[in-house]
Amino acid sequence: MFPEILAQVIRGETVESIHRGHLIVMDGDGNEIFTVGNPDFVTFFRSAAKPFQAIPFLLSGAPERFGFLENEIALACASHSGEPVHVAAAEKMLKKIGLSETDLRCGAHLPFNEAAAHVLIRNGEKPNQLHNNCSGKHSAMLAFAKHIGADLQTYEEIENPIQQQILECLSNFTETPKDEIKLAIDGCAAVNFALSLRGMAKSFAKLVFPPADFDDELREACRRIVSAFMAYPELIGGTDRLDTLIMQKTSGKLICKVGADGLWLCGVLPSPKWKRGLGIALKIEDGDDFLSRPAVTVELLRQLGVLDNEDLKEISPLPIKNRRGELVGRVEAVLKI
Repeated sequence: MFPEILAQVIRGETVESIHRGHLIVMDGDGNEIFTVGNPDFVTFFRSAAKPFQAIPFLLSGAPERFGFLENEIALACASHSGEPVHVAAAEKMLKKIGLSETDLRCGAHLPFNEAAAHVLIRNGEKPNQLHNNCSGKHSAMLAFAKHIGADLQTYEEIENPIQQQILECLSNFTETPKDEIKLAIDGCAAVNFALSLRGMAKSFAKLVFPPADFDDELREACRRIVSAFMAYPELIGGTDRLDTLIMQKTSGKLICKVGADGLWLCGVLPSPKWKRGLGIALKIEDGDDFLSRPAVTVELLRQLGVLDNEDLKEISPLPIKNRRGELVGRVEAVLKI
């Protein structure tokens, strides 16, 4: 079960390069709808794990204690672009818990958003940890740690109760024993988790259509995550970001979340066609985030009937332009459900 071609880069009318990968689409009953390559391929969940890193925080009661709003729950699940709206929201989250940017342990990087990065550079300013795309997640982890009395200096480490509860949550949603989940350190310095694409797809299917064995509190936590994604897509990513564009176009039909190195997860809400919803997990083998991933995700959603054929044509096929702005090629998905 080797990776299969998912996209091809065409310059003129000649295929210049190809991108292979793995894909699984499953329904809320766990039935496979469509697979490409190896659906049991193991890779890191990366930032697509953020909804499940936020669920124990919701279950703890910390959002109520500190007065967190729905937009702040969205930012806890975000890989944001470091635009002013994102930075302000993360700063407000920290202020509510009596902490500041210096208490974060995610590190600093320039905003993903080019305009926001240029503003900092022009002003001679350096980015701080609020600009980190994971600052919302880390702010929520700090709030969780303060609420339960966990060590604020080590909240991102696997030995901390925060990370242990997250690991338990991921094990539950992905149906993977904890001792089979491989651990490593993410770009933001927090723990990350290696799992099968099948397990990841199950987790998003459960998020949008909680199974019967979930208790009322867990169902409510799922509902709040899904609601925050749909209400604030601009916070989940940002200007011209893939997840934001897709969720804005689909208007409450799905939630989706990128992960670094070519990962993408999606939960399609129950509909007349997909009565128990769908969970989707995609991995581009070579880790491409910007060419094949957008082209494949949009075409896949079209073929599943979630997007219309004319939706997001600026993304799939993805145009390739030269330095003069002239169209010279395209990135096309290679899919047939």
